[in-house]
Amino acid sequence: MSSMETKLSPEFEKALDIGRPPNIVRLFPNSKALIVSGKVIDRAMIKKGKAMTIAANGRNHFVIRGALAAAQRANAAIIIEIAKSEGGKSAYCAVNYWNLARQVDAICNELGITVPMAVHADHYGIKSREDVEMAKVEIPSMFDAGITSIAVDASHLPDDENLLANIELNPYIPKWAGYETEVGEIKGKEGLSTVEEALFLIQGLNAHDIFPDWIALNNGTTHGIEESDQGIQVELTKEIHQALAKYKVSGAQHGTSGNSSERLRRIAQETNTTKANVATALQMITWGVKVNDYGNALLDENGEFVKMPDQGVSQELWVEMVAYAKEKGLKGGNYKKLNLPFENKLHALPKGIRERMAKGVEDFVYDLLTNVFNAADTAPLAIEAILEAGTYDLGPKVGRLEDPSEWTEEKIREKAKRLGSDKGPKGDFDD
Repeated sequence: MSSMETKLSPEFEKALDIGRPPNIVRLFPNSKALIVSGKVIDRAMIKKGKAMTIAANGRNHFVIRGALAAAQRANAAIIIEIAKSEGGKSAYCAVNYWNLARQVDAICNELGITVPMAVHADHYGIKSREDVEMAKVEIPSMFDAGITSIAVDASHLPDDENLLANIELNPYIPKWAGYETEVGEIKGKEGLSTVEEALFLIQGLNAHDIFPDWIALNNGTTHGIEESDQGIQVELTKEIHQALAKYKVSGAQHGTSGNSSERLRRIAQETNTTKANVATALQMITWGVKVNDYGNALLDENGEFVKMPDQGVSQELWVEMVAYAKEKGLKGGNYKKLNLPFENKLHALPKGIRERMAKGVEDFVYDLLTNVFNAADTAPLAIEAILEAGTYDLGPKVGRLEDPSEWTEEKIREKAKRLGSDKGPKGDFDD
């Protein structure tokens, strides 16, 4: 895709003038990239109805490039994100919380991308008291670097600690930013989220004047490359979203790799989901690994990934990647740990190969946006939302409905004891 010569519309120019949050204006004063709060993207999907957009995990530069090109082609608002395990301080990717916005901005200006996008810090994991204290320093540093939306994921903790961590960290998140909270770790059919747990979290936040844009559930999802007959439980998702309806919180669907287009279409059509995370499939596509409709990488009879010779990285680099994986004992989903050591080698490939890496992602994401997620033509709706608000800060979708006196720390701990939650097994469920 070449840089766009066409004249920008007055609506776009106005949105660019008023719709970019203060951190983005400070970092990129002369930019023509419409990087906005996650709230704007959520509102655009709600405005269209029965629509969700991709939150593409930019594990490498070419994923980001391809996803943005797809959004432009589909005229869709989009989210580009990275999770703490992928891009935090112990990252396995070169893309991270502190350089993601810079990459997004540069690509948009290079390619002439004119759709609104949010830059999201996904799965900002909180697993201990120490993590809460560290977050008070780290979260502001991420917004300083251009993050416009965040998922505070304390779902590894007991329900009361999850709620209290979200409350304690809220002052460190700008009021204008997109905000996602999470109940239930993402671990497949184990430890599924319940209506009671979700209500407990959202009601407790509401009582403290905290109004999430999204809630993520464990509704049967897995991360990585696992394909399961179980998959996302649409009925459970519907039940929880209906129970939360008056709090106007949208759904964030994690772990979409491993679910068929039909199931994802049902999530868009039958639930209040507006954000769908896709990570592993996009990484595999940039490398040229064959994936099926589920976004699952296919294996040959020896249990090795199937590399397509005319797609993704060069055959020579793929041989090097496989040898490195064998040397380090990396198999299956742990191929994700190739991202960091190989990022610069991807950039050093011939131009034609770099272009086909991004193009593979573009075609895959375009199909999701237009044929599965119903996100086509949501870009103008996002711009409309900014112009109607007259500001980058769209404010909350709902006001306070709960009585703060019923949600003191003491009462939160009492209520949590009465919840019948199943956290499922412990494990590595971060991405």
